[in-house]
Amino acid sequence: MKTFGHWLSSPWRRSVVAALAGALPVPAYPAPGLWWWAYAALIPWLLLVRSAPTGRRALYDGWAGGFGFMLAMHVWLLPSLHVFTLVLAALLGALWAPWGGLVRGFLGGAPSRGRAGAALLVVPSGWLAVELVRSWQGLGGPWGVLGASQWQVEPALRLASVGGVWLLSFLVVAVNVALALLVAVPAHRVAAVAGLVATAAAASAAWVWSPRPDADGQARIAVVQAGVVDGPDRRFDREEQLTRRLVGQDVDLIVWGESSVGHDLGDRPDLARRLAELSRATGADILVNVDARRSDRPGIYKSSLLVGPDGPTGDRYDKMRLVPFGEYVPARSLLGWATSVGKAAGEDRRRGTEQVVMNAGPGLRIGPMVCFETAFPDMSRHLVEDGIDVLVAESSTSTFQNSWAPAQHASLGALRAAETGRPFVHATLTGVSAVYDGSGGRIGPWLGTDASTTAVYEVPLTGGVTPYVRFGDWPVHAALLVLAGFGLVAGARAVRPRRNAPAPLGPPARTVRESPARRGH
Repeated sequence: MKTFGHWLSSPWRRSVVAALAGALPVPAYPAPGLWWWAYAALIPWLLLVRSAPTGRRALYDGWAGGFGFMLAMHVWLLPSLHVFTLVLAALLGALWAPWGGLVRGFLGGAPSRGRAGAALLVVPSGWLAVELVRSWQGLGGPWGVLGASQWQVEPALRLASVGGVWLLSFLVVAVNVALALLVAVPAHRVAAVAGLVATAAAASAAWVWSPRPDADGQARIAVVQAGVVDGPDRRFDREEQLTRRLVGQDVDLIVWGESSVGHDLGDRPDLARRLAELSRATGADILVNVDARRSDRPGIYKSSLLVGPDGPTGDRYDKMRLVPFGEYVPARSLLGWATSVGKAAGEDRRRGTEQVVMNAGPGLRIGPMVCFETAFPDMSRHLVEDGIDVLVAESSTSTFQNSWAPAQHASLGALRAAETGRPFVHATLTGVSAVYDGSGGRIGPWLGTDASTTAVYEVPLTGGVTPYVRFGDWPVHAALLVLAGFGLVAGARAVRPRRNAPAPLGPPARTVRESPARRGH
């Protein structure tokens, strides 16, 4: 009977298994939400890469696993981008090829005690380096960072206030490495158990010592979720109708979703007047999002505008980080063919140049973000540094209504709130809308993708500075230092044998196969 190892000797079979192993962490994210699964989901991938017969094969195993992870994480893109989704997954999956080499280098064969202990530090650092590179907006941004799977776990959110989602990713990978050692190298169970204990100790220390957000008042914030309505004019009518339900409810701010207004207000003063009348009737400013060609400059922008009782207040934020292919096509001269095989943007949106703090009523400073900008920890961190009270995101995942995308998107607000110590309002056009307090805890119900309604949330305002806001992405910097140190040590070991090699004691010995001519010399 052929063994499984023999069956894996086929490169194609092994690549398929690696891709399937790479996809295993995805159920830890919403909508399945099996957060606990993340702590063991990498073990099959780690064990497969560890068994790679050569270093080159380990690179392929890393690449194939990365492809599986990216494809499963973004499978909801298939109806829009079709075959191009596979191309993107393959390109991004290549980032895990060096990580595969690290895994085999530290866990392969019969690792020494020192190598096994170092794996608990180096392998998670390598994963963090991959997440850092793919978090560049030009490569799609940090959607599906491993630590984001822990958005509903209170101790994990407390850790996020210390080191952001990056620290969560590091610890999740470290736990997987420790468990893989327990499974594959029982001789090093002491190092593995020590790694698990260290992770638990770090979580406990964060629970005890990390500062809690300071309570500083309360705001009543209303979310207007129109639901799926065809056409910008009909959508506006529906949002207006829903907003009138808020009359007399004493709200401080009303938030509409992304693309809630389909015309530039400079071109449609009638819409601006209707919004101003709604603001007067409800007694609150309204934050809308305009997705239209601007009347004062060329191009299409996605802009958050604050409208008060006298009309637009002048506060405007133009979206800075656009969705690749959805809102622009990177290197359009090379990749423009994506528009012919899917729903890629036919015309690139224009980018804003800076983040904006808006004054929405007495003593309420808000920091707007649009759509998947909520996936970027640095954006919310910088808004808090600028003095905002509430983070507000306007979003729409209407293209992906019947997928995991809306729930994945809504969950990101919990992490941004916990990292910054500020409440987070995630208002969507078609669901899922959600609100979180300054610790990342959920406030009130989610508004699902089947809802067309309004909801008013009592949002506790919090102050103070979290360690993450103060020190930034320090786990990533530490991981890069670990990798740099590993590189220096490996380089020194590679050079040392040449320097210390003993000089030959005499001329090489002659052999019986030497030719007469050779002996004559």
